[in-house]
Amino acid sequence: MSADAARAESAVSGPVDVGPIDPDVARTGPANADLMAADRVDAARASTELTHPEPVRAGSRLGLIRRTLRRQEVGYALVGGFNTVFGIALTVAWLTVLPDTAWAPSAAVALAYAVSVVVAFALHRRLVFRVRGRVLRDFLGFVVVNSGGLVLNMALLSLAVTVLGLPKAPSTVVVMGLVAIAGFFGHRHISFRRRPVDEAGGVVR
Repeated sequence: MSADAARAESAVSGPVDVGPIDPDVARTGPANADLMAADRVDAARASTELTHPEPVRAGSRLGLIRRTLRRQEVGYALVGGFNTVFGIALTVAWLTVLPDTAWAPSAAVALAYAVSVVVAFALHRRLVFRVRGRVLRDFLGFVVVNSGGLVLNMALLSLAVTVLGLPKAPSTVVVMGLVAIAGFFGHRHISFRRRPVDEAGGVVR
């Protein structure tokens, strides 16, 4: 073999200079080095998101509010709160209008209930359960459920305070909450009940 060929072979098979080696790469290997590089990218991205957060769109916020308000439970609570305040205002108004007699308070409560129950029925039907048709049947069911709630309220409160001897104020709050929950399911399954519709558009019996 000539001297030139020997030198060429030595140049090919000899060590290749790859430059300085990262100590982390030398310790962890190429695969882990790629993971470390990816971690650095993720950390830089997270830092950018923290310092420059993406603004929340007003449309998405409004959509969330609408979806929340369209839930039956939320609508029921809002309509119930409004109807309570409305009933109190009506009672006070009737007490102001009616003559100052012994039967005026009872008449004021009855008249206020007669007006507020119609308003509550319309609001529950239109805003909470969103049903159509069968107005008279729905109204009768609504009155029955409301009357049942009144009887249940009286019975449970008497049981809690008179029989069990529990404090009056907490018992009233708890009983009214339980009756309100029962009223929600009563209106859903009795007052405004609708049969499910199959995919072909027929009523499932």
